[in-house]
Amino acid sequence: MSPLCLLLLALASVPPLEAGAPSSPPGTHAVEPPAVAAPQAEELESEASGESEEVESESAEMEELRALEGASLDPGARPSAEVMQSLRRLGLANPLRMRMLDALEEATFREDDTPPDLPLITDLSRFDVGQVKDRYDIPVEMQPLVAQYIEFFQGPGRRWFCKWMSRSTRYLPVMQPILEKEGLPRDLVYLSMIESGFSTNAYSWAHAAGPWQFISSTGKQYGLRQDFWVDERRDPVKATRAAAQYLKDLYGELGHWYLAWAGYNTGSGRVRRMMERLGTNDFWAISEEKGLAKETKHYVPKLIAAALVAKNPTAFGFSEEEFEYESALEYDEVKLPDATDLDVVARAAGVSVKDVQDLNPELRRWCTPPTSTRQPYMLRLPKGSGPRFAENIQKLSPIDRLTYRVHKVKRGDTLSQIALKYGSAPEAILQMNRLKGMRTLKLNTELVIPVPTGRGGSGDAGGALASKVAQARRSGVVAMRPEDEVPAGTPKAPVAVGPTKTETINGKSRVTYGVAEGDSLWLIANRFQVSVDDLKKWNNLPRRNRTLSVGTQLFIWSPQAAPSGATVAKAATSSGTVVVASNVASQAPQGGNKKVHTLAEGETLWSVSQRYGVTVEDIMRWNHIKDHRTVPTGKLLHLSAE
Repeated sequence: MSPLCLLLLALASVPPLEAGAPSSPPGTHAVEPPAVAAPQAEELESEASGESEEVESESAEMEELRALEGASLDPGARPSAEVMQSLRRLGLANPLRMRMLDALEEATFREDDTPPDLPLITDLSRFDVGQVKDRYDIPVEMQPLVAQYIEFFQGPGRRWFCKWMSRSTRYLPVMQPILEKEGLPRDLVYLSMIESGFSTNAYSWAHAAGPWQFISSTGKQYGLRQDFWVDERRDPVKATRAAAQYLKDLYGELGHWYLAWAGYNTGSGRVRRMMERLGTNDFWAISEEKGLAKETKHYVPKLIAAALVAKNPTAFGFSEEEFEYESALEYDEVKLPDATDLDVVARAAGVSVKDVQDLNPELRRWCTPPTSTRQPYMLRLPKGSGPRFAENIQKLSPIDRLTYRVHKVKRGDTLSQIALKYGSAPEAILQMNRLKGMRTLKLNTELVIPVPTGRGGSGDAGGALASKVAQARRSGVVAMRPEDEVPAGTPKAPVAVGPTKTETINGKSRVTYGVAEGDSLWLIANRFQVSVDDLKKWNNLPRRNRTLSVGTQLFIWSPQAAPSGATVAKAATSSGTVVVASNVASQAPQGGNKKVHTLAEGETLWSVSQRYGVTVEDIMRWNHIKDHRTVPTGKLLHLSAE
């Protein structure tokens, strides 16, 4: 008996895993989905910061596969050097075939229940797809693009398809019963295969996430929570339920599975308009016309090809040695009435943090969301560890646990200042937010701040916070030295930051600016919203002047021309002379003994306060400013009390 048969027989006594509920398995009969229409909102929203390395790796892998796909199936494409390198590395000629373990979801297994293996197919042009149609509950047919995709999976897409098949045995026993329970074909699961390769970490250029690649708006439309704490698009159970409802709606609206699949890729509205314009519901006829993107035209044949290869592996040349099958997704669920650190969870359950994260891919932080006893958070743990967790979690003292605060980054914040404010530690904050390091915080982002609940603060080696810091350092988290941190909101582009003095000369406003290190005429002109030519004219500068000397003073007038009759004095620079003073100031400016500052492009009240040694609150009070975010560029700021 083959190793595959032994594996299947060993799994035969294991009942199918019903996703997320202890109810009895659904029936095995096919149910025609009802016709329910619901439009999709096609808007894109940004994903929150702090993507893990695993997410980046899986997402980059999917993008590389799509690049290879385009190069292989479009003769007119001009692939990049990276694509050509991948093509050479993978090889274009090796035929690959795959084996599907559909029997894993069945309550029992007998060898004589499985359809016989097809003979090896050496010529796709002569393959009669009719001989396998009864193995599917979705429509399959052989078209030129279907054959091309089969060849693609055999060649350039080989290593990806092998990974998809290896991962499929983890998720098919969960996903297919959900589809069936919703009255949908079980083989719709192959849509998840081509969308993400069954990856919970997949994230696309269009900001689609999870195994079914929901964009944010559509995910919310179908009940998938996306917030600071979780992104349910990544959860294989919750996302499959949402995908089942979405596919049911698409089928009800468009009337054929090929059209529903196309609608899943591009939106039902576009497909419906094409049907109405062409007067047909034949996807193949629609795909020959202009109006659908190439990706959408390829989507249906790609799905058919994936299903054909996956269910008839030996016929398409894949061997068992090419796969590393993952075990089926099984877990215990425990209720958490408040936010709990994943380190604490793992220790109480006697498992690794990675085990907990793998079973709960929706979690975006290193802890569970804040909840309540009435509505606890349902956390998954490795099968069999639930009772141990329930027993051990009760034994933990407050000193071994952390509570959490949420801090919204404001202008001027640094990580060390935030940690000091809450009695936390920078390393602990970084790890809780799944960040390796951070020199500059992004304005308006939110951070989870771990705070010790007992006396075991950062100075207590036995405290939960000290343990968190040690664990973070072991995992490679690096906190910047306070002196190396850059306050949030600090302009990234160079700006002119020299001192200024504002005066009124004959009724006109004039700023005297002191040249600082790194300044140029362009930076100075940009700060005061004037042209370089005007700056040169007002200061009698040569047309091709060289570097300005630090400390040199320049005059900047309001956008109107400088007063006629103004004369100038000169001071030495590294290249000759520049203007440093004007003799038109025959009268002392009112308020000349008070410091004033013109807010330049890129400057903030915080940066001004640091320059002059005052506080932001003082500047706001002296200038009657209610909201520091609405101060316009060019505003004159008084830097002392009136």
